[in-house]
Amino acid sequence: MRYVIIRDDDTNALTPIECLERLYRPFLDRGLPVNLATIPDVNTSTTMADGRLEGFLLNRNGHRDGTLPIGSNQKLVRYLLENPGYRIVQHGCHHDYLEFDRSASADVSQRLDQGTKLLLEAGFPRPQTFVAPYDKLSRASLLEVAARFRVLSTGWFELGRLPWTWWPKYALKKIRHTPHWKVGRTLLLSHPGCLLSYTRTCKQMLDAIMKNVNERQVTVLVTHWWEYFRNQRPDEPFIDFLHQTAGYLATHPDIKVISFDDLVNGHIPLN
Repeated sequence: MRYVIIRDDDTNALTPIECLERLYRPFLDRGLPVNLATIPDVNTSTTMADGRLEGFLLNRNGHRDGTLPIGSNQKLVRYLLENPGYRIVQHGCHHDYLEFDRSASADVSQRLDQGTKLLLEAGFPRPQTFVAPYDKLSRASLLEVAARFRVLSTGWFELGRLPWTWWPKYALKKIRHTPHWKVGRTLLLSHPGCLLSYTRTCKQMLDAIMKNVNERQVTVLVTHWWEYFRNQRPDEPFIDFLHQTAGYLATHPDIKVISFDDLVNGHIPLN
């Protein structure tokens, strides 16, 4: 059996319900869980390295400064809670640029704890999985995340950023050529990049998904809801491909779509 985890990044207080519903109703209706990496307190002016506004802020509705906690959008919170197929994952705190590529443990701790607090205050279960904005974590961040969460989902691990006590297990991971490993009680999952992206053709996406699912016991498929609605318009071919992916995953008996929590709860043993 092969396992697939759908990870959609950047849900926040400004995310239109209509976008999530349009994208993921075919998944929810098939009983396929969707893990939403949710920003607890989104910075409404976050920019990328080139100065452009982040794509997940496409619907700012006049908000230009400061942050907005996820709980400030009660309509969105109710929608997510009423659809248990959505599983909430903590995605940073404010999603500032390279937010967790910081060396100060106190700063990292404050952001982690504040993010969790805001998710709990909104009514969500305590998050067990963490996703860092831009998949970048310092050594201090790795230690603080591992102390609080059961799963870290990221793109890759770099030896120079790892705590020294993790090096032996990292070396064993490299020898075994495994994408996933464990330190203490924390699962460390790497993903093969954003396979579901508007920057790829449908054929490239299909080939990459099939290759990775066939080669890995557990594949984390990463996408971003806002990429399907660039320039305030739905990208119909891209949305259609996402829905076809749902059908593909649901109809293959040797593939099972799971949540990060399924790994935490021991329902899926990692080799």
